[in-house]
Amino acid sequence: MTTESTTNKNEQTLSPEQLADEIVQQAEEQVEEQHEHAHEVLSAEQEKINELELALVAAQSTVSDQKDSVIRAKAEVDNVRRRAAQDVEKARKFALEKFAGEMLVTVDNLERALQNIDKEDDSKAAVIEGVELTLQGLTSSLEKFGVKAVDPQDQPFNPEFHQAMSMQEVPGVAPNTVIAVMQKGYELNGRLIRPAMVMVSKAAPSVDESA
Repeated sequence: MTTESTTNKNEQTLSPEQLADEIVQQAEEQVEEQHEHAHEVLSAEQEKINELELALVAAQSTVSDQKDSVIRAKAEVDNVRRRAAQDVEKARKFALEKFAGEMLVTVDNLERALQNIDKEDDSKAAVIEGVELTLQGLTSSLEKFGVKAVDPQDQPFNPEFHQAMSMQEVPGVAPNTVIAVMQKGYELNGRLIRPAMVMVSKAAPSVDESA
């Protein structure tokens, strides 16, 4: 006897209430099986989602670490480049300052020669002209490199740029005025490399009117 005939026989022997209960039980078992299968599927999918989320977090952490490393490396490269540029600029300024200092001695000597030479002596006209041309060419070359003279004649005394060698009372001249420049000062690209040596006027002594 087949299962189907047995089932049919059982259905024939069962009461309608029993048959309904059996059908409900079978339906519940099928629903439970489907629920368990769905739960298993969801659990597997959730596990995959969890794995993907962990992988994403790890990837984001790696990217963040690499980004920080790149930023730090770039900052270090920028610092090295900046320090190198500063070192080059310092070396350049030092070289120019040393060069200018050597040339200023020659400028001073040429200016003193012009001051001391007898300009009334016609026999020395060619020498004077040669010294003047040499001095002019030298100062022009220095100016191209940013070397500028500080000649404060008749200007207020400024201790940042001038060095007072002596003071003298001069009638009609305001105190702290440069009345003579014994040696010019010089700047290199706006920075003082040698102060001007000057003579400064001073105030007349006060008169005690009660005397």
